[in-house]
Amino acid sequence: MPETDQAAEDDADAPLSAAHRRHLLDIARGAIRHGLDTGRPPTLDIAATPAALRVPRAAFVTLEIDAHLRGCIGHLEAVQPLVLDVADNAFAAAFRDPRFPPLRAPELAALAIKISILTPATPLRFADEADLIARLTPGVDGLILADGPHRGTFLPSVWEQLPEPRQFLRRLKEKAGLPADHWSDALAVFRYRTESFGD
Repeated sequence: MPETDQAAEDDADAPLSAAHRRHLLDIARGAIRHGLDTGRPPTLDIAATPAALRVPRAAFVTLEIDAHLRGCIGHLEAVQPLVLDVADNAFAAAFRDPRFPPLRAPELAALAIKISILTPATPLRFADEADLIARLTPGVDGLILADGPHRGTFLPSVWEQLPEPRQFLRRLKEKAGLPADHWSDALAVFRYRTESFGD
C-alpha cells in the first residue's frame, strides 16, 4: 500500500477537510447528473481521488427537496472506498429508493444533498428497555436494531424529528417491522456516530 494510502487508513476516523467534503458532495451530484443522462451510475477514476477518500468507509446519502426527504440509501458497514460508496449511494438514493419514483431532471436544481459517514457500529449493553433508553445520546447516536429477521437503523439526524429517546426507540422498532412496545431477550442494538455535511 502506498504511504499516502497507509497514512489515510491509519487516520480513517479523523474528520474530513473542507476540501474533501466538497469533493464528495461534487461526486454525489455528479453521480446523479450522470444517472439522469445515461441511466447508469458513473465509473470513477479512483487513482485520481485523494488518499483520504480511498479508505473503505460506510456512508449514507440523503436527498431532500424543500426540506422534504427525496431519497436515502447507504451502507452500515464499509464495503468499498468511501468515494465509491458516496457515488453509488447517491445514484441509488436518486433512482432506486423504493419509497420514491426515480428522480427527474427538473428536480435537480432544487435538490439538497447530505452525506453521513459512519463510524464502525459497536454493540450496546443494557439490562432492559429503561436501561437502553438511559444510555442513548440524543442528537449524536445512530442506532441499528436487530431481532431475528427484523432489522432497522436511524441515522443521528433522525433525532431532529424524534428528540425524545423513548419515542426514537419505538419508531425504530416499527421501522424494523416490530411493534412499538416489542421487547425480547434476543433484541440487539448497535451504536454508531456520523460525520455529516451537505451542500
